[in-house]
Amino acid sequence: MITITNFPRGIRGVRVAWVCEEMSLPYRVVAVGFPPPAEYLAKNPLGSVPFLEDGDTAINESVAMCLYLAGRYGPTPLLPEKSDPAYGRVVQMTVFSEASLGAGLNTLMMAHFAAPDADKSNWSVRAQEDRVTTALAFVRKMLAGRAYLAGDHLTLADIAVSTALGMWSGALGKTVPDDLARWRANLSERAPYQRAVAAAGSGPGA
Repeated sequence: MITITNFPRGIRGVRVAWVCEEMSLPYRVVAVGFPPPAEYLAKNPLGSVPFLEDGDTAINESVAMCLYLAGRYGPTPLLPEKSDPAYGRVVQMTVFSEASLGAGLNTLMMAHFAAPDADKSNWSVRAQEDRVTTALAFVRKMLAGRAYLAGDHLTLADIAVSTALGMWSGALGKTVPDDLARWRANLSERAPYQRAVAAAGSGPGA
């Protein structure tokens, strides 16, 4: 069975569980504390979450997990066929969710929760916030009033990007543009998402 290890308040683990729920894949979630214990570090030296185990496969990076699950257990509408014009957009926006949004959010969360007061709004923090704001504007352009980021149904792109928005608004308390907030709220009403939250643990932005 697919095993997802996650912090109890880890929204990226919800992202992976959501994919499992949408694809009706059997899975279980195992909670790990922080700092992670030695036995967890032995199999995942980064100590990060989520961490996915599936037979002989053991990987971190939540976006990689989503792509793995769709590729391993598809076909699925979450990841169009390679001949579908939407395929490139889905892959782009799924990777974008971490490369352009999530990585910067990690830095901002470290500053927000751990930096000395004098450094919580330093030049690097302000510059990264500007980059996220630019990225959010790009998401708005990609949506352009549509219900989904790529095509006419839910894909990995929507799951991945909406998760990043949850970190921006929930963990950091930042404002999400109204149209993106409505988009994310609509996605959050899906029963598979609700089941994923219950299974993988809720928390800020979840």
